[in-house]
Amino acid sequence: MIFSPAPRAIWPLAPIAFALLLAALHAGAGTVARYDFSGPVTEEHFKAVIGKLRCLVCQNETLLDSNAELAQDLRDEVYQLMASGKSDEEVIDFLVARYGDFVLYDPPVKPSTYLLWYGPFALFVIGVVALVVTVRRRTRNPESTLSAEERERAERLLREAGEGDEHP
Repeated sequence: MIFSPAPRAIWPLAPIAFALLLAALHAGAGTVARYDFSGPVTEEHFKAVIGKLRCLVCQNETLLDSNAELAQDLRDEVYQLMASGKSDEEVIDFLVARYGDFVLYDPPVKPSTYLLWYGPFALFVIGVVALVVTVRRRTRNPESTLSAEERERAERLLREAGEGDEHP
């Protein structure tokens, strides 16, 4: 037998997974189809610029990938700026001036973004230090051992409990 029962149970879900995959691939396909690339703006250049910018609604997607209405408005604005002859830097500077560094999908390293760039590393170091401190405390203070009297009492209680469990 090639397939075990668990994978067979998953096979009915395959068409749904395939449909979701196609929908995800199709989602970004139509985002730039509405623009006229016969002028000074090429499709590849436009995609490169909007790929550097973050959707302000989705936050984890670029303007190229997002289907939000605000993302479409920003794509329109970027296209208009590029069509009017603005350079990539001028377009990006315009959006940063309007929305801040948050609009950049890969924000620069500067004092206002230090927490964003170095925060995860700081949290990791804090976690490692907390782990080391906890382990050291446990090795320094081993759990107290029972005195002879306590051990004798525990054994007596266990024997009594064992005698009560026996059935004829």
